[in-house]
Amino acid sequence: MLIEFIARHSLPRRGILADPDEILLTMGAQNALWLTAQVLLTRRHTAAIEFPCYHGLREILKNSQCNLISVAVDKDGLPPSEMPKNADVIFSTPSHQSPTNATMPLGRRKDLLSLAGEIDALIVEDDYEFEISFLGSPLPSLKSLDEDGRVVYVGSFSKSIFPGLRLGYLVGPEPFIREARALRTSVLRHPPGHIQRTAAYFLSLGHYDSLIRKMGQAFAQRRKVMEEALSLHGLSVEGSGKFGGSSIWMRAPEDVDTAELDLSLRKKSVLIEPGKSFFGSNGPGSFYRLAYSSIPAERIPAGIKMLAEELQVGFENRMATP
Repeated sequence: MLIEFIARHSLPRRGILADPDEILLTMGAQNALWLTAQVLLTRRHTAAIEFPCYHGLREILKNSQCNLISVAVDKDGLPPSEMPKNADVIFSTPSHQSPTNATMPLGRRKDLLSLAGEIDALIVEDDYEFEISFLGSPLPSLKSLDEDGRVVYVGSFSKSIFPGLRLGYLVGPEPFIREARALRTSVLRHPPGHIQRTAAYFLSLGHYDSLIRKMGQAFAQRRKVMEEALSLHGLSVEGSGKFGGSSIWMRAPEDVDTAELDLSLRKKSVLIEPGKSFFGSNGPGSFYRLAYSSIPAERIPAGIKMLAEELQVGFENRMATP
């Protein structure tokens, strides 16, 4: 029932047409990425990833022992012109790049597909947060533009319904899905049936669409409040996303270690996400992420004020140090 809903409702909204044997249910997006890496990559293969990128994906690819090449993103996401020509698999988050929130323009999406054809590479599209596009309609997915069967699509309900659900899905050519299904069976058999059925009923009764509309309204209000507070206190925004999302990518002064900043703010019940893990072991420590998905709008200004004050105290202490 859940696969039927995904095939007939979820995927067509992204411009994707797929048969049931081209869809595989997973335990969330991270499980989908792990299955994909295990099927497609070995020590002989090269994977290209975004820099910075979702740290969970980097660890998955390191464990696959493939050759790993990082490609720096810009304001429009992953640049095809910088792609290594020996890449076998390209991992991308075109809708909302994690963590910078950059959205890949339509022209660049087509260029990336064209490049993949030239170098005979596959693309793994993690359609992260496409449904949280409350500022405008999301652009077509890479998979919907794919005419050669080069794109493996990763989707998830965990972010939009609730994180503990742990339901995601893979969409790809039938031979790939067959291999991924065999691997899934050997590891966890399948996602729990009662969770699948409950999610299918929830979706089919229209509750999901209602939830997404309510989330969009709430997130739009929270984002507006957060942007006003950040502007008021002069904090530096590095990336906020053109179509929405659930977080804002921030940058502190170069000499600030946001891991230490995080520890100081936790004592005041203010939570930030230090950005170093998105860059790997040698990344800068001055970036951080602010989420507004789980906090009421009325509590945001006070939190931003405490963040600004903590940064100011740190600045004064550094200036006072001989």
